[in-house]
Amino acid sequence: MARIVVIGAGVGGLATAARLAVTGHDVTVFERADTVGGKLGRHVHDTPEGAYRFDTGPSLITLPQVLHDLFEATGAKLDEYLDLVPLDPIIRHVFPGGGPTLDSCADPAEFAARIGAAFGDRAAADWQRLWRRADRVWAASHRDILRRPIGSPRDLAALAWRLGDLAAIAPGRTLRGLGRRELSDPRLRMLLDRYATYTGADPRRAPAALVAVPYAELAYGGWYLRGGLATLADALLSRCLDLGVVVRTGATVTRIDAAGGRVHGVRLAGVAAPVPADVVVANVDALTLYRDLLPAPRRLAGLTDRSLAGFVLLLGVRGDSGLAHHTVFFPDDHDAEFDAVFGDPGRGRRARPALGPTVFVTVAADPAVRPDGHEAWFVLVNAARHGTAAGAVDWRRPGLAEAYADRVLEVLAERGVDVRDRLVFRETRTPADLDAATGAPGGAIYGTAGGLLRPANRGPAAGLWLVGGSSHPGGGLPMVALSAEIVAAEIGPAW
Repeated sequence: MARIVVIGAGVGGLATAARLAVTGHDVTVFERADTVGGKLGRHVHDTPEGAYRFDTGPSLITLPQVLHDLFEATGAKLDEYLDLVPLDPIIRHVFPGGGPTLDSCADPAEFAARIGAAFGDRAAADWQRLWRRADRVWAASHRDILRRPIGSPRDLAALAWRLGDLAAIAPGRTLRGLGRRELSDPRLRMLLDRYATYTGADPRRAPAALVAVPYAELAYGGWYLRGGLATLADALLSRCLDLGVVVRTGATVTRIDAAGGRVHGVRLAGVAAPVPADVVVANVDALTLYRDLLPAPRRLAGLTDRSLAGFVLLLGVRGDSGLAHHTVFFPDDHDAEFDAVFGDPGRGRRARPALGPTVFVTVAADPAVRPDGHEAWFVLVNAARHGTAAGAVDWRRPGLAEAYADRVLEVLAERGVDVRDRLVFRETRTPADLDAATGAPGGAIYGTAGGLLRPANRGPAAGLWLVGGSSHPGGGLPMVALSAEIVAAEIGPAW
């Protein structure tokens, strides 16, 4: 039996702790915040009419089998803890210039038919051709990458990919380039581009292999958890406690002791004595780990390409909007949005708030999250991370957040959804707020910008492991759960 310390009680940390505890290890989790969940956050706004409950992180469950597998591995059934609700549409897409909307769904034939009805037979045939490529990329990724440790380009090169897999993955091609090659309708290209942001990346630079992201969403469906997605954190905490894991909130790890090339324990803020450990699992951003907890300049040097962040509005809205659970409102100029969010420091162009951003609205038809006759809106736009560098925006600048909130509401009005006269309240959440709440540097949601390689799960000191969205295999709830599966398997059981 090993003494294992997990730093961070996000989904990755809790999932790893539960998997290790069920195999006999002595596991303690230290979480700097007062609650568990990490980026899977929640917020409650009380009003005389009742409480509005918001998920402030992920709003969609994909690949639900990964969560079923997680709970079964810890001796439980997912359905005993959580109520999964399938979504149709998964996302409603509203394109610039008016015209038909497009509702995505988990039936490939039905989705192709919806594309054909909205955009014509050629567009549907294009999508079906792209889907066949995506199927091959997904199969290769799931088989060779997502469920095994990958730590270097050499590991990728060693994979025995078939020639057809390599042709589908298209090394060297971008997701934008793939869309231009395969899709004739600009609206479908825009839809495909958006999936790069699921990994925090610019589609003009993101690898074409990210075509697997829409495949996973649309082949296996999108789901909501009744009561909000933050109930997943509650369920994982319950599993941990039932298995004997010690979870300490309000406890900040300030350093990992790793003299002689192996971990010996961790140091806590305000505590003189070290906490001994045979194994340390870091569920923190890899940048935080290698900059602050266990300085590693060489590994830190590979983490400079940071992911995008998000600017959020939490709205209490009177009445019934008629919106789908998820609706994305696309801009007239997608490139102008990405130019603003990422900037181009090499050419002297600073990042800035996008004047015409894509707007993603989540409105759950769940009476548990809003008062009768009202809606709780989670409004998200892509944003530059917080900071003073050329590729960041200082979101603490006085007046900026409120002015940008005004602009986002104006954009929604311009796109046909004006709720400004129906607001009960509005709150903002900037990238600076996410940084402060979760410790994600600059509020970068995914750590580094998406690619095939993330920081390795195995750390530079013996007994050190990385788990979570900033490490392999990447961000998003199912990938984080797979990260926990990989790390727990590599550590192995106590017996």
